[in-house]
Amino acid sequence: MNAYEEYMRELVEPMRKELVGHGFTELTTADQVDGHMNSATGLSLIVINSVCGCAAGLARPAAVEAVTNVAHKPDHLVTVFAGQDQEATETMRNYFSDVPPSSPSMAFWKDGQLAYFIPREQIENFPKEAIVDHIQGVLEQLQSQ
Repeated sequence: MNAYEEYMRELVEPMRKELVGHGFTELTTADQVDGHMNSATGLSLIVINSVCGCAAGLARPAAVEAVTNVAHKPDHLVTVFAGQDQEATETMRNYFSDVPPSSPSMAFWKDGQLAYFIPREQIENFPKEAIVDHIQGVLEQLQSQ
């Protein structure tokens, strides 16, 4: 590993832990993504993580708060890290290829298909509370179907 790669690995470690420390499973390889997407039943909340400020100040905190305080939690909480785990992220994005790449973003995968998607444009410049409400509303709607 060169100095740049080591620096980036150290820099993003807390960003990874913010989700993993709250029950998200990090998928870092294409095989892990395929394994989850091909076997997961029920509802998965997928956070496409990023190093940008809106991921740090909005997306990650909102995702954690939303799943902590919702009555019906998703069956699976998973994350890939755009710009860091490129193969895993590209593989994940291939599962919802009709949606333009966006990070941070959140995908709601239910019973083998994309049920809902929150792109960066619906995260950036929104208050965290609005994003939490958005996530929880989607979760409640999808869980009741």
